[in-house]
Parts: sequence; C-alpha cells; structure tokens
Amino acid sequence: MITASKGIDWIVGKLKNDQSPDGSWNYPFETGISTDAYMIILLRTLELHDEELIQGLAERLLSRQEKNGAWKIFYDEGEGNLTATIEAYYALLYSGYYQKNDRRLRAAKIFILANGGLEEASMYTKVMLAITGQYNWPKFSPMPVEIILLPLSFPVNFYSFSVFGRANLTPIMILADKKFTLTTAKSPNLSELQIDRNTPDPWIRTSEMRSLFSFLEDGVKNLLGLPGDLHRLAIERAKKYMLDRIETDGTFYSYYSCTFLMIFALLSLGYKKTDPIIINAVNGIKSMKCEIKGLPHMQYTTANVWNTSLIGYALQGAGIVPEDPMIVRANQYLLERQHHKFGDWVIHNPNSLPGGWGFSHVNHILPDVDDTTASLRSISRIASTHLNTWDRGINWIFSMQNDDGGWAAFEKNVNSKIVEFLPVEKGKYMLLDPTCADLTGRTLEFFGNFTNLSRNHEDVKKAVKWLIKNQEKNGSWYGRWGICYLYGTWAAITGLLSVGVPAAEPAVVKAVNWLKSTQNDDGGWGESCHSDNQETYVPLRASTLTHTAWALDALIAATDQPTKEIDRGISYLLASLEKEDWTIDYPKGQGMAGAFYIHYHSYRYVFPLIALTHYQKKFGY
Repeated sequence: MITASKGIDWIVGKLKNDQSPDGSWNYPFETGISTDAYMIILLRTLELHDEELIQGLAERLLSRQEKNGAWKIFYDEGEGNLTATIEAYYALLYSGYYQKNDRRLRAAKIFILANGGLEEASMYTKVMLAITGQYNWPKFSPMPVEIILLPLSFPVNFYSFSVFGRANLTPIMILADKKFTLTTAKSPNLSELQIDRNTPDPWIRTSEMRSLFSFLEDGVKNLLGLPGDLHRLAIERAKKYMLDRIETDGTFYSYYSCTFLMIFALLSLGYKKTDPIIINAVNGIKSMKCEIKGLPHMQYTTANVWNTSLIGYALQGAGIVPEDPMIVRANQYLLERQHHKFGDWVIHNPNSLPGGWGFSHVNHILPDVDDTTASLRSISRIASTHLNTWDRGINWIFSMQNDDGGWAAFEKNVNSKIVEFLPVEKGKYMLLDPTCADLTGRTLEFFGNFTNLSRNHEDVKKAVKWLIKNQEKNGSWYGRWGICYLYGTWAAITGLLSVGVPAAEPAVVKAVNWLKSTQNDDGGWGESCHSDNQETYVPLRASTLTHTAWALDALIAATDQPTKEIDRGISYLLASLEKEDWTIDYPKGQGMAGAFYIHYHSYRYVFPLIALTHYQKKFGY
C-alpha cells in the first residue's frame, strides 16, 4: 500500500496539472440532467438552432437513462425519478432527433404513466411545462406578484424569502400572472402523459396552503392604492429586481434556473427573442457549459471560486509554499474576486460593508459565508500584505452571524417558520436560509485556526451553544449543503475543537462515537442522498473517498493517537485514490432535498488531501 506521503504527492501532482491558466480550478459542478434537458427545450422554444449542442446534450441524456426507461438523480434512488424522466423525455422529443416510437422513449413513457404522470411532477417542472404549452397554468397564482410590494414589517414579505427563493420566484410570479405560454411548430404534444385532466387545481393541494394563500391576499389588499396601479407597480418592480441583478455574463445571479425563467418572464413582458438582454442571457448560460466524459453538460452554475479556495488552502496545508507559482496564481484569482458591491444581504444586515466572496466564476453581488471563509483560508498566509482584503472579509463574516448564534449561507435571519407553509413545493429548502451546522462549524474552524479566537469570545460562545443545542440525539449533526450527516458532523467537530472545546466534551465524544459506529467493513464511510429527504442518517452501503475523508478528518482532530478506526480509514483512502466507479460520481452536495444534488468533481482530491495532511502532521506518518 502507498504511504500517506505518496498519496499526498499524487493528489498534489493531479491538482497542479488541472489548474486553469487564470489560476482557478474549473472542475465541473455537475447536477444531473435537468439543466441539459432545459437547454434543449430553451433553444428549441427560442428557435435557436445550435444543432451541435442540442445533439450533444441529447446524447448525454440517453447515456444516463436506466434500463427500465427512467432517469435517476442519484445511484440508489430506486426505480427512477419521475420529474427527471419527464424532463428528459420532453427534451429528447423536442430535440427532433427522437420520436415517440423510439424504444427508449416508449420505456420512459411507461415509467412516467406508472408513476402518476405530469400531475406528479415537481412544481418547477410544471412551471416549465406551462411556459412551453404542455400544462395549464393555475387559475389563481399561488404567489400574487403584489407580494413584492409588501413592507418588511409584514409577517411574510419578499425579503422573508432566501435570495435563491426570490431569484426563482420573481420570474415565476410574472409568468403565472401573465399565464404566459410560448410554443413553436416543433413543440411536442405531451397530453398523453396527463392522467387526470379534470383535477381542479393540481398546483395547490391542501387546505393549509389555500389558507396561507388567502393570508397573502389579505396582506396585498391592505396595500394603499388602486388595485390596477398596484398590480402594474408590482410587475415593474419584479422586472427591475431581475434586471438589476444580471451579472456581467448576462445571467441572472449566475444561476441556470432563474436565468431560464427570467428569459421567459421578459418575453411575457413584451421583450423580443432578439433583444440583447435575452441573447446575452442565453449566451451566459451557454458559457457555463462543461464537458464530462466527452459529452456536454450545462452546469447550474460554475464553482471556480469554491474549488480554488478549497484547493489553495489544501495545497498550502500540504506544504506548497505561498510563493509557489501555482498558489500565487490561485490566490491572485481569489483576491480579484472579493466583492465590492452591496447585494441583497444588506437588507437584513445594513451595518456592514461588502467583503465576501461568491461561489461562481462570474459573481459580483451574491457572496456567501462558506466561500468567504474558504477564500480567507487560502489567502491567510499572505494576509499581512493584503490587510484591507483580510479585514473586510473578517468583518463581513462577523456581521452575518444570525441572532441564534450560528451562520447561514447567503443572508442573515432569513428563517421565518411561516414561510415553510407557503404554497411552494420544498419551500423549506427553496425559501429559507437557516442557520446550519455545516456553515456554523466551518466558520468556527476558520476563526479558531486562522484568527486564534477561542470559545471565550462572545460571538464564538453563541455559535458553540447553537451547535451543542442542535446536535441530533445520536450524536450527529445535519449538514444543509452536503450529504449530509457525515458532512455536518465533520464540520461541527472540527469547528468546536478549533475554538478550544475539549475532545472530552460530551457533545464531541458522542459525535466521535457516532462516526465510529457508521464506519463500513472496508474501512471507509458512505452516506446516501436519502438522508436529507428522510431527515435521518441513511447509509450508502458503499464507501466514498469524500465521505471517508470527512469522517477521518473529524476523528483525527478529536484524538491524540491514531485509533483502529483511523488506521482502517487511511488504508481505505490510500488504496482508493485512483479508483473510478459510481461512488466517485455519487453526489456529495445538495441544494434541495430529494430534488437537487451536486457532484463536485474537485472533492475527490480536496478532502482526501486535507485528511491525509492532517494525519501526517499530527501523527508523523
């Protein structure tokens, strides 16, 4: 078996070879097949004939189809995912290169009908289907556009939602209000996929949702002004919200989904298909195309800043000096991407100046806490020559601490429980940005290891209290942005220990015991994407490099001597560094439970490198 040193050298060599000329690492941000399907549908609906791209995306869709005709969003999902299968089926038909009598499409149709048809698709997919003439808009909009006019003092208002929620809901509210539909001569007919066309209103299903809809309507009625004037004002404000947040590459917040929706929302407001804003938006999402296994994939966004900050930190931890050209280029890339503009975060945090970092390559107004601490880790060794950059970043992180003591991703105190009950599918994930263990733990780890703050600091003390209070009964923590309990537990343990919480603290002991209990027979760890949807730990029944690295890093931090669990985990990691199987492609990140999962291509290198480096430094192997 190779040694830890040789494993570290192998990863460092791989990362050095993969760095881009601009200093970043542009490993793919892979999110299944939805964006590929939507790109075909978008290009066909706008009658933009990029046949090479359409054919390539269609080929990728077919390459991911299961033998039973369905598509999955993760390996152990079961028979398949209805929403993904509908999207792929529709896109393949609309591409024009496949017909309904194709055996692969016939198999997909059988799966769709057997699992409820279009009526059981996700809300977002129904919006796309309604836009393109395949599904009826609801008679009454689940979210009246006038909500954008409600004052901040109203229990539910536009800024009660997370920035991700606002970005997607804004164009949806316009489209639903206009009942906008755009078809072409090549539009397929999916009517045979509807099982019950007499459902009164399949968009809003429960009495609780209807009562909350009435609650919002009451708030809107209390606005001062004539209904017609208020409605026009709301539409204009919604349009302005989108246009003001278009990035330099033409995308809306650099996200695929809200850019896709914005294009159609602007068309519904009278913009022409040839308008420069529409063309730039299409080109912006095209520019996020990457290649995976020889086929094109439309990334939901790019992950250059996230990849580069994590890799820059990991490489320096492994002994690569800040003066190394690889690190110089990486840190210069990060320094150029610190934010100087105010974003929506200022609504709930009005007393701070900009200073954070965003996630994607083109990102000037959407910073997040995790990318900010990650970027600061990477530039920490040159902080003395960039004190203004360093101080602005630190101050912004402190200013983003929630009132409950922890940290969320994008905004401060956006966690209204009322919002959870709004008539938006998976609203808890789409509309809220709550304090979470992964963000809070990683922020504590940054403060403890890079600013020497201890648990005696008032802000640190509040965060430690939040983590301990929100530990699961079995000793784990739920990780909001990763899969899932292994991710959250790793972040919490390393965060607590870094600020001086002793390893003998009951919460840490309990967490360590939980990690040991979840180790697989082969020495590794693996967790299923089912964990987040079921809100309990679900083992993957196989080990992955990334999960193993997270668990190992936490155990290494919590002990003074290598344990048998650590030794077995290191053996698994070193023996598996170069393996290529489904566990490498298995998602390790999440955006929305049960719907949106992320395969970070950088993680197989980053986290094993961090774990092996910490193992070597602490135990001398």
